[in-house]
Amino acid sequence: METSKYEITYIIRPDLEDAAKTALVEKFDKILTDNNADIIDSKDWQKRRLAFEIKGYNEGLYHIVNLTTDNNEALTEFDRIAKYSSDILRVMIVNRED
Repeated sequence: METSKYEITYIIRPDLEDAAKTALVEKFDKILTDNNADIIDSKDWQKRRLAFEIKGYNEGLYHIVNLTTDNNEALTEFDRIAKYSSDILRVMIVNRED
């Protein structure tokens, strides 16, 4: 099976304490690696004003993960669990062609 490159951008609620944010990022990185994804990098981007209010927030902390995987299990599981997390406001997964 061919390995594909993906970028996951997710928005974390801005009032999350630093320790809780670090634990959240580690948890979601582990979901990816536990499901056979190889993380290239996982980094905070910045706090940005949102175009529209999401769950009562006008700002969010953006986090970006670049990864490779040869199956969609990691992406499916990440997306599924992120939807139930009250700390994540939005998730976008993009297949990178570069």
